[in-house]
Amino acid sequence: SGKMFTFPEETDTAHVRLTTSRQNLRAVTVCFRSFTDLQREHSLFSLSTPSAANDFLIVKKAADGVIDILAKQNGKLFGGQNYRLNAWLSICSTWDAASGLVQVWIDGKPSSRKFTHSVNINGPIIIVLGQDQDNHGGGFDVKQSFVGMMSDVHMWDYVISPSEIQSYTQGFVSFTPGNVLNWRLLEFQIIGKVLIEGEQWSCFT
Repeated sequence: SGKMFTFPEETDTAHVRLTTSRQNLRAVTVCFRSFTDLQREHSLFSLSTPSAANDFLIVKKAADGVIDILAKQNGKLFGGQNYRLNAWLSICSTWDAASGLVQVWIDGKPSSRKFTHSVNINGPIIIVLGQDQDNHGGGFDVKQSFVGMMSDVHMWDYVISPSEIQSYTQGFVSFTPGNVLNWRLLEFQIIGKVLIEGEQWSCFT
């Protein structure tokens, strides 16, 4: 709580590995806050299993305002997103295996809902911030690395409601924290040059 990860440079090694005991997922919601000035493609959240390097992946594409969400290797592009540089953004993405639908929210504004894949995620799961896993736990590419700051990472094993996403976006303490990843009780390992610093998001809200 009150902290952020700072990724200060391009690298194909530095990352944060997040630990969860949950290894089978029928649905996913991921929310986090990030700040960057990158104009190239970069990974924001990477969940990999041995059967699928991109079991759940959130990538900002080089094209202006385009987010790529992959579930079970099947990606969908979301255009027209207000992905601003040099600004703190609250980003959430949801996916449900029953429907196969994926959606992204930026600062509380939703995208269209699109079909990706209707197969559960089965572990062992490795979750990485700062890099895109091109294989299970590795295969990093410096040109996909994240440079900037990240905070308030939460993950649920169900699709949270739009009102919960709004509560998260607005920083209400009443929102239900993630039951897969909870920023307030986060278990993690830092590999390489990633810093833990006092968070800055609340200073700009």
